[in-house]
Amino acid sequence: MKSTIDMGMNKTGAAMHPKQAADMAKAAQQARVPPGDEGAIAAVRAEYAESAGVVGTVPPPATAKGVLKTAAKMATGRKTTLLVDKLAERLAFERTGSRLYEAAITKIDALGGGGEVGIDRAMLERIHREEMEHAALLAEVIEQVGADPTAETPCADVAGVQSIGLVQAITDPRTTISQTLNTLLGAELIDNASWELVVEVAEEFGMDDAASEFRRALREEEEHLSTIRGWLAEATRLEAHGGEATA
Repeated sequence: MKSTIDMGMNKTGAAMHPKQAADMAKAAQQARVPPGDEGAIAAVRAEYAESAGVVGTVPPPATAKGVLKTAAKMATGRKTTLLVDKLAERLAFERTGSRLYEAAITKIDALGGGGEVGIDRAMLERIHREEMEHAALLAEVIEQVGADPTAETPCADVAGVQSIGLVQAITDPRTTISQTLNTLLGAELIDNASWELVVEVAEEFGMDDAASEFRRALREEEEHLSTIRGWLAEATRLEAHGGEATA
């Protein structure tokens, strides 16, 4: 039975090692490290930011039909590459979302199912399925605008990097049900805000049918968020009263 609140031999705090902490502070003083001065590292970061290129580019349309659709959108004065980039970003995150729930189901099953905090496996499977459906919807819309849904655009690349920690947290065999739910909550908060944005982008480009489908996906994501938040709140309440929220 795992718990996030058990007391153990945690030696990470400086208070557990007073002599070593004092030696470290003395060494810093002798090295004349200015306390709280981040100017040097900020200058290095600024230099790199100014000289570095960009993460990537949006590929050109792969078909003649795609070229025509892109030209039509550009004729309205709107930058089609932004539309494709934001759609691809959501697609990348939805793919990750489906993997997160797949891993979460495995983790929760292995730890007893989480029934005492109200976790409904059928609901978990439904959320997993809807995440995959959202990814398929985005891929379809990307093709409709003449782009390639398999291409990794700049924002899709960044979304993938952002998601690495979420995947690592859930697939870590040491994490508990509570920690798994907390990770899913973070993913759903990102998902909800991002779907709101992609609805606005679709509307800006006059894609009324797509915007309608995206609003439906947003409503489902709002339900995902509410469900995960409720399970996590119950898991936290149970742990606070000395119960086990992990098996």
